[in-house]
Amino acid sequence: MQTNANKVALVTGANTGVGFQIARALAGNEYTVYVGARKLEKGTAAVAEIGGKSKAIQLDITDPQSIRAAVTRIENESGHLTLLVNNAAISHAGQPGRTMEAVLAAQRASIASLTEMKTVWETNVFGTLAVTQAFLPLLRKAAGARIVTVSSALGSLTLNASPENPYRSAFDAVYGASKTALNGVFLSLANELESENIKVHLVSPGFTATALNNFQGTDTVEEGSLEPIRVALAEDIPTGSFTGPRHYAGAGNIVPW
Repeated sequence: MQTNANKVALVTGANTGVGFQIARALAGNEYTVYVGARKLEKGTAAVAEIGGKSKAIQLDITDPQSIRAAVTRIENESGHLTLLVNNAAISHAGQPGRTMEAVLAAQRASIASLTEMKTVWETNVFGTLAVTQAFLPLLRKAAGARIVTVSSALGSLTLNASPENPYRSAFDAVYGASKTALNGVFLSLANELESENIKVHLVSPGFTATALNNFQGTDTVEEGSLEPIRVALAEDIPTGSFTGPRHYAGAGNIVPW
């Protein structure tokens, strides 16, 4: 059995927000943690605060060259990857500084900019899968490897189809539906990798105040990170799980698909 000291993790988008909290928790549990950031200097600053065996790594999940360079570095330094945490995401690609309400209004399916939609999906869906595919060879070299992908309950078709859900109007075609697509892709991956003993989990941090929603979320980043951290550290959760915070998920923290 591997000890935590032999475990290697990569967290994308880890220089701030939920990703930063996950990386810090893993470093506190003796993982070697690669702190992914689009700008290396921001990753370096995060590592200075995280401490432990954390290392900054430049990683833009929409840039194939950046992904290849990250794979090469981790392979050369560590030889394997025990845990991949897909956290990097964007909520919109339009005019900066807008309120969350303004962004949601512009992302309704009837009027959404297809250019903005493609940009958001390029990061949240295609970029996330690209990183995962690229690191699968290193995950296959680890004992009991896991993939944890930060999603959102906003992407739940079951919740958004229910008239009893007071927040269903916030389900938009750009960000919300990107999380629905992400859930589908990674559930497919969970089914595929089950025979290889590589676990795949999806987790929602809840309505957390981060840059994704212009810091208008109702939960602090520390509160919103609790469930992602739990899932990232746990090794006994059955593959194919989709969980979230207790205050809105069902029994066992399960979020319906």
